[in-house]
Amino acid sequence: MARMATNTLSSSNSRALAWARQVAIVVSASLFVALCARVTLPLPFTPVPLTLQNFAVLLVGMTLGSKRGFAALALYLAEGLAGLPVFNPTGPGGLAQLLGPTGGFLMVYPLVAALAGWIMERGRKSFLRASLAGFLAEIVLFSGGITWLAILTHSFAQAVRFGLYWFVFAEVIKVMAAAAVAVRLRRANKVDA
Repeated sequence: MARMATNTLSSSNSRALAWARQVAIVVSASLFVALCARVTLPLPFTPVPLTLQNFAVLLVGMTLGSKRGFAALALYLAEGLAGLPVFNPTGPGGLAQLLGPTGGFLMVYPLVAALAGWIMERGRKSFLRASLAGFLAEIVLFSGGITWLAILTHSFAQAVRFGLYWFVFAEVIKVMAAAAVAVRLRRANKVDA
């Protein structure tokens, strides 16, 4: 009887510890995105700044997988809505940031991370797969961002000028860097997906 009680306690303790570990990973990932958001370069010809946020979103999705990646970025948005200074520092923060020019990009971050993670979960963890995951996730990211900008500017052409042309080269670099780091981390078994 005592042995059964010990096994039950041990089992519930290990479940609680595993759950706490997963929560810590998700919270840490959201903080990583917030730190990368601080690396921002405002561009004078567009209301959308150049940041490392997109790199972080891709990396979180690729390394943590679809579920934890989605959770981390949903938490990131909740932190921003609560008024924490997690969004890029050039914007007003909070709800105003989500309703501003960068709002479309921010709102699809959970989907971007989930898609990148979902693709990485299906198959060999190669650089090619990670690059494809990043590229497809970026299509979702820019679809959301440009759509939101088109709503704000009432012009699809203006939205593309503000939210796409100036960023293509930097995004290619971010996708390749995120793919390389994600593959390296996953192959080293540093992250359980």
